[in-house]
Amino acid sequence: MLDLKNLASLAKQNKSSIDTPIYLFPSSKLNKDYPLQHLIIDIGNTRTKLGRFQGKQLLERTIWEDWNLEDLEKYIKKYPSIQRVAVSTVTYIWEEVEDYLQKHFYYLKLTHETPLPLKNDYQTPETLGKDRLASVHGAYDLFPHQDCLVIDTGTCIKYDLLSAAGHYRGGNIAPGIEMRLKAMHQQTARLPKIEQAPIQNIVGKTTETALRNGGQLGALMEMEAFIQHFEAQFGQQNVILTGGDALYFVNNLKKRIFVNSNLVLIGLNKILTYNVENF
Repeated sequence: MLDLKNLASLAKQNKSSIDTPIYLFPSSKLNKDYPLQHLIIDIGNTRTKLGRFQGKQLLERTIWEDWNLEDLEKYIKKYPSIQRVAVSTVTYIWEEVEDYLQKHFYYLKLTHETPLPLKNDYQTPETLGKDRLASVHGAYDLFPHQDCLVIDTGTCIKYDLLSAAGHYRGGNIAPGIEMRLKAMHQQTARLPKIEQAPIQNIVGKTTETALRNGGQLGALMEMEAFIQHFEAQFGQQNVILTGGDALYFVNNLKKRIFVNSNLVLIGLNKILTYNVENF
């Protein structure tokens, strides 16, 4: 059940550009068994995330909103230990960037034909978003041999299920909060475009609060229902949230939730390591 007293929205805190690297592991703690490093590149619709790994340790995450080959070359030159690179993209990768990576590094581009540690039960693997595929591998790395439900709360809300036996079961896709609010404005004649804000009452007393309840509260109720139905069918799940609106949901769901903003990077690193060690 929803607790309306705690419906305080934390959404849209991460809208600003992030240019400064986030250092996640002290250099003094590097594992000497892994002298080389991996560079993981996750190209999204609006931003590109870079993760620098040593073994399983994520040393640094950098986010770019605009970049080119020169930027990438400058970044890599700072870290001569980088010898392997993996890329996932939901859009495209420039030919000159791909040529550079193929020439200078062990290079892996994630496709539906890439060998995977997990068994993919999706019936149309060629249409499966690479971010979804990578995120379930991130969950598998963090929670090996456990049932997991990964929820990416981005532009669309994506639900992806992983079995303890190492099978990607599939999942669902629904509109994200911002998409819901925009659609009600863009596809009607008079409904206004509103911004996310805290929910005060389950009953909207104005058009603005009615729209906000439908967009934000509707997404929250939908998520609770999906979790309940998935657990009824597959048993208890480790629920892992990622994506831009994760904090809003984790602060309002009445369930133990894990949050990890680096799930795709972790999953891509696992896929890269698997291919290096087995092929």
